[in-house]
Amino acid sequence: MERRNPSELLIRQRLTALTRTLPAAQRGDVRSIHQARVATRRLREALPLVASGPRGHKLERIVQRLTRALGPIRELDVALINLDELERDDDMPRTAILRLRQVIGEERRLLHAEMRRRIEHTDLDRLRKRAVAAARKAPSAPARGRVRDPERLAAAERRAARRAAALRTAIANAAGIYLPDRLHDVRIAVKKLRYGMELARELSGSRAVAAIRSLKEAQDLLGRMHDLEVLIARTRGVQGSPIGTNLRLSGDLDRLVRRLETECRQLHGHYMASRHRLLAICDRVEAAPAHANTAAPAA
Repeated sequence: MERRNPSELLIRQRLTALTRTLPAAQRGDVRSIHQARVATRRLREALPLVASGPRGHKLERIVQRLTRALGPIRELDVALINLDELERDDDMPRTAILRLRQVIGEERRLLHAEMRRRIEHTDLDRLRKRAVAAARKAPSAPARGRVRDPERLAAAERRAARRAAALRTAIANAAGIYLPDRLHDVRIAVKKLRYGMELARELSGSRAVAAIRSLKEAQDLLGRMHDLEVLIARTRGVQGSPIGTNLRLSGDLDRLVRRLETECRQLHGHYMASRHRLLAICDRVEAAPAHANTAAPAA
């Protein structure tokens, strides 16, 4: 049986996750669109470890185009899901929710056609062959212990350390004030660190998941804030359109915005309470490459 190095297995797993979910995503399935988008992000995080230079950048750009094709429609799906949740609240104005659902639903129908076109223009077979070929260029025999690809593991740890430094900077920039754009930067930095740590964990064979779980929780919290801010912006957009000139509808939309803003402030309080855990994770991840260099035996 052919033995595959950890890097090749890692790339194959991410490619499989992408190709398995894309067909249903093209048909418009909400869950599959989300899963395919996550798969593209995980693949983009892994590709620099196996393919560098112009070839690596080209592969990353192909996957990035898929991420961008899936992103806008995923944002609308989340907005519709949030409207469904709000509709179950008896205090929320039904007319405002119905109007928003109509506007967002129509936009989604238009974006779905564009998403399908962009995915169909992506050569997935070429992407798969080139990514797997690049990943195969690594030792397949064990080095020391269970790590069979020590150079790529070290590269993954250094990359995760840079992600941790970026998260620390984003947290500092966001400070303690509710600034949606800066909090969104924190969310993106958390997500990138999480994916980076997942790579290092898979390459090393580690079973440590506590820190990754904490990052996932922070990502979900910050993601909820971002999704609500997107819905607030779309609600304001409807208010500013001709259909928002109806005074009763405008008042209902205002009520909806106040409800969303209140939840955003509450979530921000939870985020502030979690910052110390995120910074502690940054400390450990940034220290890992230096510790590995110190622990490495002399040649």
